[in-house]
Amino acid sequence: MSQKESIPKRKQERIKMFDHIVFGVSDYEESKSFFLKSLKPIGIVVVDEGPLGIELSTDGKSSLCIRRNGEKTTPLHIALVAENRHQVDEFYQAALASGGKDNGAPGIRPEYSSHYYAAFIIGPDGHNIEVVCHENESQLPDRE
Repeated sequence: MSQKESIPKRKQERIKMFDHIVFGVSDYEESKSFFLKSLKPIGIVVVDEGPLGIELSTDGKSSLCIRRNGEKTTPLHIALVAENRHQVDEFYQAALASGGKDNGAPGIRPEYSSHYYAAFIIGPDGHNIEVVCHENESQLPDRE
């Protein structure tokens, strides 16, 4: 039995594994601006901001928390879900415009799956930020 087969089948609704992810940044204002602008295409909004930093979310259930620590941390690879491929494309353009560095233009990643459409950007502090859509193109509504 493969690892995929050992995971219990769930309802069609995707169950989230994480409640929140927290990481510190060396330049809080730069990172805050980058993440807000870059992730706007996937619907990210500010849930809370205070002395510790900022909490961002698209659904109010899981969140990305950026902390003011003033130190450069070990770079992370953070992958966020897009509802459609257009959001992946918009993220990529917004992230580049916000000072991110290309780490993989939008496209299918066949090494992951035939439906894995993603873009990768290196953001502040060297974090690899990915936005991915797992939908088959034929299942997506037409865009105009």
